[in-house]
Amino acid sequence: METKIIKVTDKGQISIPVEIRNAIGISVGDELIAVRSGETLCLKKIKKDDFKDLLKHSEKVAEKLWSNKEDEIWDAV
Repeated sequence: METKIIKVTDKGQISIPVEIRNAIGISVGDELIAVRSGETLCLKKIKKDDFKDLLKHSEKVAEKLWSNKEDEIWDAV
């Protein structure tokens, strides 16, 4: 495990040390997800397929919620 101390700017920005960016493979334009648990913050590089299963299931749930006969009453309003 690698540990580095970094400072937060007055705009709330941080810089990830180059050694850590290189080790993880973070490049310009990559997206990270920030997860907070209490006072702990974890950053993880997002890969394209990380949320594939979640998206598939959320689309099914949304379709089920939006495609029910009971809500068709609002179409007439």
